[in-house]
Amino acid sequence: MYEFATILIALGVLAILLRLRVKLGLSMLITACVLGLLLRSSPQQVIHEVAAEWHKGPLTHTTVFLFISLTALLLLVNVLGAAMEQIGLSQQLIPAMQGLFRSRRLALAMIPLMMGMLPTPGGIMLSAPMVRQAGDRIGVSRSRLAAINFFFRHQWEPIWPLFPAVPLIQGMLGVSALTLLRYHIVLTGAGIFGGVFVLLMFGIPPKRQSDQHDKLLLSHSVRVFAHAFWPIAFTAGCYIIFDLPPAIGIFLAIIGLLFLHKVSLSKWRPIFRAGREPDMVLLIFGALLFKLILQASGAIGSVVQFFTGAHLPAYLFLLLLPMLVSFATGVTMPTVAITYPFLLTFIGTGSDVKMGREVLAFSGLLFGLWLTPVHLCVALSASYFESSLLKIIIKLFLPAAGVVLAGILMFVFFG
Repeated sequence: MYEFATILIALGVLAILLRLRVKLGLSMLITACVLGLLLRSSPQQVIHEVAAEWHKGPLTHTTVFLFISLTALLLLVNVLGAAMEQIGLSQQLIPAMQGLFRSRRLALAMIPLMMGMLPTPGGIMLSAPMVRQAGDRIGVSRSRLAAINFFFRHQWEPIWPLFPAVPLIQGMLGVSALTLLRYHIVLTGAGIFGGVFVLLMFGIPPKRQSDQHDKLLLSHSVRVFAHAFWPIAFTAGCYIIFDLPPAIGIFLAIIGLLFLHKVSLSKWRPIFRAGREPDMVLLIFGALLFKLILQASGAIGSVVQFFTGAHLPAYLFLLLLPMLVSFATGVTMPTVAITYPFLLTFIGTGSDVKMGREVLAFSGLLFGLWLTPVHLCVALSASYFESSLLKIIIKLFLPAAGVVLAGILMFVFFG
């Protein structure tokens, strides 16, 4: 009971720090330190746990490897964005996306869906101007536009390797990238279906004769789109087919992009400087430190034993724990680092893993993440689209609940 109470206190500290607008990475590091103090976990214990990992399994499953690879991934995503801006692809991408999708409903969904493949911090603002422009033209309410932009942008989160949570889960479970994709794609499919049915089939005014689309040459739009997205597709392909860490894939893609567009070497340095994000480094370090402290202190076994003794059904534990933590934090990767050490007892690892249970857990994480006002993207959406948070969250509830339903069905059939 004590260990569970300390974890709740630590999460409360994290929520307070975020409300005080302390940077996310620093907040996560402080929270991990508070947890270590409450659990009386010494630095020597944590170091011993790190050393023990080198003997328990392959290098790719160790915390040190995860820290290096996830940090490199997060920073290189920013570098890719800077490279695209330097080349001019970012500026060309907006009219190209508008030229590709002539259907009003298709454009509203596909613009954030495709832009969501590049998960930069605050990146929801990349697609927001296009969605607002397209929606205002046909008379869609601002709250619905905000919900559409937010929801479809986040549909890649369960499967896209540029989201750090995906390789982190793969490393913790000890499964192949293809295995994770095969099961998680159900959540993406359910999210897109629910979003189309709830957000696009209703609340869109009938087409008027005066509705006109910008007439752009289709071949030009396709060419610009291909130039902008081949590095992202290359990274994902290397991860899924060859199990290559996304950080390596995106680094190779950036080098290829710079050479392909003949960017002079003198401009490389400012492009790579865009990866200097100390708070992102602190975020990953703090999240993984939180995980290590839980392991080193023995708190995981104690909390699992507490819930087992309370006769809480496994499926409720799997669903509710990540849901509550993601709702409290508003971020995916730290939620995985905090909750999955507990959940692995029920999910298993390697050849013993029960992927239906893991999918249920991740569906709960997504539900909390999409409906919390703490999520930065929700706050940015409310501000940009000039709508209340409550109106946006209400519109997101049903499609988010559909994803949870998909997770429950995966648990029933594969758990």
